[in-house]
Formats: sequence, structure tokens, C-alpha cells
Amino acid sequence: MFNFHNSSPSILVIGDLILDVYLWGKCERISPEAPVQVVDVKQETISLGGAGNVLENLISLGAKAEILSVIGSCSNASDIKKIFTEKNINTEFLFNDQTRVTSKKTRLISSNQQVIRFDSESTEPINSTIESKIISKLEDIIRNYSIVIISDYLKGLLTFSLTQNIIKICNKYSTKVLVDPKGDDYSKYKGSYLLTPNLKEAKLASNIDICDDEDLQKSLSYMRENLNLSESIITLSERGIALLKNSKVKIFPSCVRDVYDVTGAGDTVIASIAYVLANNYNIEEAIKFANMAAGVVVGKLGSATVTISEIMSYSSEITKPTSANKISQLNDLKTFIKKHKSQNEKIVFTNGCFDIIHTGHIKYLEKAKSLGDILVVGINSDLSVKKLKGPQRPINNQNDRSEIIAALDCVDYVVIFNEQTPEKLLSEIRPSILVKGGDYKKEEVVGSEYVKDVVIAEFIQGKSSSNIIEKIKTT
Repeated sequence: MFNFHNSSPSILVIGDLILDVYLWGKCERISPEAPVQVVDVKQETISLGGAGNVLENLISLGAKAEILSVIGSCSNASDIKKIFTEKNINTEFLFNDQTRVTSKKTRLISSNQQVIRFDSESTEPINSTIESKIISKLEDIIRNYSIVIISDYLKGLLTFSLTQNIIKICNKYSTKVLVDPKGDDYSKYKGSYLLTPNLKEAKLASNIDICDDEDLQKSLSYMRENLNLSESIITLSERGIALLKNSKVKIFPSCVRDVYDVTGAGDTVIASIAYVLANNYNIEEAIKFANMAAGVVVGKLGSATVTISEIMSYSSEITKPTSANKISQLNDLKTFIKKHKSQNEKIVFTNGCFDIIHTGHIKYLEKAKSLGDILVVGINSDLSVKKLKGPQRPINNQNDRSEIIAALDCVDYVVIFNEQTPEKLLSEIRPSILVKGGDYKKEEVVGSEYVKDVVIAEFIQGKSSSNIIEKIKTT
């Protein structure tokens, strides 16, 4: 689980700005002039594309993001600046080149399907004067940012010399550079922290026909070694994201549920990775988060952004554990607990036989959960219950009892133990809070020395498995 505490890291985007225009309509006939659709346009929407979409994704996630770029003296540039002003985005670092036409992509959407796209733009390299101004500005402001994203759409801004100068300046100040690359020559990105090529782009850049995981490993290794990258990844569309880890390929599966439009998904991925890294998480956690963000954004039409709340909600929906997945062996449980503790989550533990589930159990477990973030329930094994309750118990075996408790939303993990008390279990996992039911005194609770606090929760009078069993016998 990610905990960003309303974090707002400062991230700078350097890249090609594009104006995305969407014409929305419906087709009900074919033109008599030619065999083409006649689309009745009902709505027009304008948004930021290219590096602008990366910028908006960062802002949507909660980052303090700004952009360093070049625009022309044209209506497209005016529309971009208008959007910036409306969204309170800083325009201070936009350099004007009167000879350029700012990129504009116009998409015609009919019944939620893209019919055609037409572009207007300049793609020739920027001149040396503009390049020098950008380098000078970056040197002035680089200390303000924890990460720089280079968003290359091959529109002429990111020349070889400018890109290399950007990377050198960032490395001088230990600022990570993340690159969304384009083209087949990645030498201009040498020295970056990481690149985010897709499979097709990686094939071109490494000149390796990637047909299996062995080829994937070769391509990842080639880019890391030849481009002097800190991390090497390749995005694999619906398969997920591949990372080179200890000279082996580790694939993080995608979290995509519904796909409506992949426009801008790469922008969301690099923005998400940058945001998580800026919050001091490692690359693996950043990739997992990016997969979830991409899963949200491809479910939207057009160049879309995503929020933390959308990602967390989506994650809960697709990763909601089954009761079987909650039941853990002790060694696995210790690994899970260690991870939760590293994220400053409060672990709550309670235990019991839970032979016949009743209202008292439910209220008790809900109370225990309310005391922290993660609730671990220890279940006495069948052997343990017999020692405590007698040879006729339990009524339900340990597997059934564990499945029932694990099915409760308030319970995160279930572990079975053989001893009559959970003392050994507590010594291994050392939760923050131990919850006991009844009229114990805190100092009398077994295992209290392994926890920070003990909470005594009252049982509901008359509600117990023993009472229910006796009632059944006398009925």
C-alpha cells in the first residue's frame, strides 16, 4: 500500500508540447460524394498532449510540476497558453520561436471510435539560439527539482546536443532523468536514470528481435550497458512492464481491466514512475503503481490523467484478496508484515478458536480492525482446540474456520497455530497492538511483552460458540 501523505514533489518536464483536439460526433449515413462516413460533430474538446499530458498527469497525481519547452507564434500555441492560464500552470519556461508551428493533432471520434487523425506542426530541429536559452534556464532552476522527465515526441525540441546537456546538468546535481524515448537511436539519452520504451521501440533501439524472455533480457541488458542507465525497463502493453533485475527479467503484470483508448498511456506510465520515485519508493514499487495508473487511464477516452484516489480505488477492485489468499503460513506472513511495517502501517493481532461464528465474533473483529491498519487473526488448530475445549471440539475443522474468518472484509490475514496460546506466534510477528476479549488485565495477557499495547475488548453478553452448541443439544 502506498502512503504519500499529500506529498507534492517538484518535477520538471522537458519535451514537445502538443495540442490535442477531439471532435465528437455520430455517424448515421455514408457520404454520396465518396464512400466515407458523414460524422455529425456535436462537441469539440481541447487538451494538452505530448509532454503536456505528462505534465497534467503529474499535477493530477499531486506533484508540483512545471514544463520547459518551445512553442511557436501560432493559434495552436495561443490555445496551449490559454489552457496553461486556466489551469494555473506556469508559462515562464516556454520559449517562443516565431518560425515554428506548435504541434496540433485533431482526432475525429464517432460513436466512441477514432475515425481519423490529422496533424499540423513543425518538426525541424530548434535553432542553436533557442537551445542555448533552454540550457541556461535549466542550469538556473535545476536545484528546484527532484526529478526531470524528458518527453520526446520527435517534434524538433530534443536535439542530440540539447538532450545530452540536459542529462549532464541533471547528473551534476544528482537529479534523476527519466526519458520517454522515440526513434531508433537512443545514444542521445545516454546517462539517464531510465528509459520507458515500448516493445516496438526497444526492438528498434537494441536491434534485437524480441520473441521471448531471453531476447527481452538481451535487449534490456543492451540498453542498460550501452546507454549507462541505472535501471532498464520495457513496457509490454497488456503484458505489463519488464525490469532488468540482477541480470534477469522480472515482469510486473499489467492491471488492465477494460481498454477504451491507449492514447497517452505512456505519458501516464512515466509520470507515475517519476512521482513514486520522487516519494522515495524503489523502482519495483514505482512500476507496480504505474501499472495500476495505466489500468485506470486506458479505461478513459482521449489523452487522460489519473488521480491517487482513482488508482487506489482501482487497485482495491482488482486486487481484493479472496479468503484463500488471506490464509498464510508463518514464514509468508512474516514477509507480509515486514512490508506493512516498512510503510508505517499499524499491525493489530487477535486470536481465538472461532468454532461457530456469531454476532459477538463479528463485532469483536470489527473493533480490532478499527484500532489499526492491518488485522491478523490467529486461529487455534484442531489439536489446540481439543486441548482447550475437550475431545468433542471443534465442531468445524481448522480449514473451514479459517476460510470463514478470512472471508470477512475486516480481516487481512489468517494464520493457524498449534500451541494453546499465541505466544510463539506473537514473538515472531511482533504486532503493534494485541487485542483480547473478556475481563483480562493487560499485564496478565500472554504475549504482551511482544507488543506495544494491549487492548481489552468486551464480549457481547450471551454470545459464544459454547452457548450455541448447548442450545443445539437441548433443542
